[in-house]
Amino acid sequence: MGENKISSSGEEEELFPDEVHSFIEHIHHERRLSQNTVRNYKHALFSFFRWLRHSRKLDCLFTADRCDARAYLIEVQSKISRTTTKNHISGLRCFYKFCQARQLTLQNPFHNLTLPKSTRKLPQFLSEKQVSQLMDQTSISPEKSDIDSFFQLRDRMILQLLYGGGLRVSELTMLNYGSLDANRATLRVIGKGRKERICPIGRIAVNSIFCFRDKHAPNASYDAPIIINRSGGRLTVRSIQLLLKKYLRSASLPESLSPHKLRHTFATHLLNNGADLRAVQELLGHSNLSTTQVYTHVSVARLKESHRQAHPRA
Repeated sequence: MGENKISSSGEEEELFPDEVHSFIEHIHHERRLSQNTVRNYKHALFSFFRWLRHSRKLDCLFTADRCDARAYLIEVQSKISRTTTKNHISGLRCFYKFCQARQLTLQNPFHNLTLPKSTRKLPQFLSEKQVSQLMDQTSISPEKSDIDSFFQLRDRMILQLLYGGGLRVSELTMLNYGSLDANRATLRVIGKGRKERICPIGRIAVNSIFCFRDKHAPNASYDAPIIINRSGGRLTVRSIQLLLKKYLRSASLPESLSPHKLRHTFATHLLNNGADLRAVQELLGHSNLSTTQVYTHVSVARLKESHRQAHPRA
């Protein structure tokens, strides 16, 4: 379903009560929610405020009642996906809860509002054979030029960290050499909500980091980024997305697979090989076990398919 995104004008933003700006500051600096969440919650407030002004002729968020909330939910569902709708309403509910705690309003029109059920898709992932195909695309050729060597060594390191550590691509771009504990083959990663976790990455990935650093960043400091562009600057998320597409194409694998799918692959392969669900939760940095449990459905789906193909009475 295509999404009809609603933008806000500067004029509308100026009409916002101070409480909205205080809320944005609160979730950004005090609760330390991710930039994506802050942006989505802000957009939800803009959209609801615009709808109130145009459809309800109301200029104050605090005059909205339960009927307004229900009417908005019904209308917005036709414009954005179910998942985005749930995030939208979550942001609005969070704002009114913030205002209630500060006695700025008595009601939260979005409290306990029944939301549309979203169908949870099983995450896409690569097979172990496909991962090998992908990694083979970054094999090092001795006759390559220094520039080619830079890209091959760096890109091999990127793929090994995404798959070997189950990192989010945003976490990967923020890694510094001070994040690495080479003796333990681990990385200290700052994830969502500024939560810190320790990620084992294995000796192969550690060797790739050292190999790249020794050849192309020998003077890298403790605070220097591990994943860099040719100029020595921190590589962007978009650049990593594009380079993965290049290697997927080279390996004749679906280009629709994103860096996050390597994180799905990491989790699925761990569970398929007997890892404990709680351990996988910690490795992924999930706050709730329910978020990690989707990977058990993937593993069960594979077991059922194996049973169907192999059992004489399946």
